[in-house]
Amino acid sequence: MARFFNRAQDIHIDNFQVFDGHSLASPLEKLEARIAAGAIHDSAERCDAPRCHPETRVAVQDDLYHWIVDGDEASEQPRKIKWVTGPAGSGKTAIMGSLADRCAVNGLLGATFFFASWSASIGRRRKTAFVATIARQLADYREDLKRAISTAIEKSPSVFEKNLHVQMEILVLAPLREVAIQSDQPRLQGAIIIDGVDECEAEQYHDTTSTVSRTKPARTNAQDQLEILQVLQAASSDLSFPFRILIASRPERVFREFFDSENDPGSFAQKLDLHEDYNADDDIILFLDAQFNLLRRRYHLSSSWPPSGTIQTLVENASGQFIYAATVVRFLDMGHQEPPKALLEAILKMGAARKTTSNPLEQLDALYMHILESSPDPPLSVRWIRAVNIMYDASAFNINMLLQTDPESNEAEHLLGNLHSLIRIPPPSDQGTDQYRFYHKSLFDFLEDPDRCGKLYTEERKITIFIWDGFVRACIRGCDTQLSYTERFLEFLAYVPGYTTLNMASAHSEALPTPVSSDWWVSLAIAHRMDGSLSHIFRGVHTSVRTVLNLFETLV
Repeated sequence: MARFFNRAQDIHIDNFQVFDGHSLASPLEKLEARIAAGAIHDSAERCDAPRCHPETRVAVQDDLYHWIVDGDEASEQPRKIKWVTGPAGSGKTAIMGSLADRCAVNGLLGATFFFASWSASIGRRRKTAFVATIARQLADYREDLKRAISTAIEKSPSVFEKNLHVQMEILVLAPLREVAIQSDQPRLQGAIIIDGVDECEAEQYHDTTSTVSRTKPARTNAQDQLEILQVLQAASSDLSFPFRILIASRPERVFREFFDSENDPGSFAQKLDLHEDYNADDDIILFLDAQFNLLRRRYHLSSSWPPSGTIQTLVENASGQFIYAATVVRFLDMGHQEPPKALLEAILKMGAARKTTSNPLEQLDALYMHILESSPDPPLSVRWIRAVNIMYDASAFNINMLLQTDPESNEAEHLLGNLHSLIRIPPPSDQGTDQYRFYHKSLFDFLEDPDRCGKLYTEERKITIFIWDGFVRACIRGCDTQLSYTERFLEFLAYVPGYTTLNMASAHSEALPTPVSSDWWVSLAIAHRMDGSLSHIFRGVHTSVRTVLNLFETLV
């Protein structure tokens, strides 16, 4: 190819493409590259996602399924959106997952999207891939819809750079209209199930840490969550849109206001509140009965265990929250040094001592406190848990190397070994690639509320200092020619300051990097092209210095 440019000067080339004899990506391949595959109900990432225990939550699943098939019988005008809500731990995700399975088996599942704030996949935490993921599943729903979506992408190749409303129009609504006019095809019908919208994080379109953009307020999670709701509402109001939409979330303000029947009485089906509309006690009894049968067989316990009245006591403690019952079972079945009988007795005694208010979270809080206090150093274990949550996408090996004061020690297992009922710890053979995962977001609701976790509460600032101290230690150790880090850990270490919560930690930490270790890390960041980490530290340090200088100026 060079001969074409021999002796050429002042060449300017736009949109340069090289063809190697193979065709460019097809429209559907371009769509595939933009989806959040882990957010789909039957994805590999959701292999251990909660499902309803057999014969439990039958009534609520039946009611939702019948609404998908028949709609609101008493309503003259179709209402295609239904809100399913309930507090943390009430089983929303399990119900949505089981319902999605049921709809799929019966050919009624159009698409699903399960948001998750803990996911290492950014697509499950933000809105960017939402519409594309829905469209990709609809393309698999029926062949004529696949052709229409493919044609739409071919005509509008820049659609993925548009806002959600435009994406919904081009990728979903326009193809549905095209399919609808083909009278020889059967009418489309089914459900689109969206879970955990309250866990969607805000997409930022400018650098919120730079001095230039400080006048521009950062987008909030609620703004992006509202945008998703508005896009779904607009789609449901289109006459060609044949699906019924189920949206599951906690009852946060943005959802309460959006679904308020007084504001828009005709747009939405009647909401379903798992806490108010259904009594989960019978289902929790079924679940506990089955789990105690398994525990009896596994640990060769007497048929008289647990003692009479135990299950009823646990059901009362649960206050309708499945997460309490599930956490109790995991706590009894995690291979502690103590047998399940002794662990159960401790839970029952703890529950009896804490029955002081009608707060439905009190027993869950007491259980969380009891489990955390089984660690040899509860405050340090909490710092580890909070730090892991900040660095959610890092492998367990990288986190251990960063946070352990001695890289050769087994500090992680020492601190977290008794907490398997709260955190899924990868086996040693998988820790190089797999992440720590938490069973339920309600653990962090507990840990981040000083009124609930009491003496275990730690300010966010102290957590970031804890991470920063580990970062400084790792850099100092990195200068030691006797210690060899893996390439994966070096790449992770180059990125650590890029975690947004760390930009001010260096100003408050007592751990100071040596000049040699600073040079070592800067070289590492440059080698791994981590320019963002370098600029992040620069801004954080100089912002802190400027703040101090401004304070002195006011005092002079």
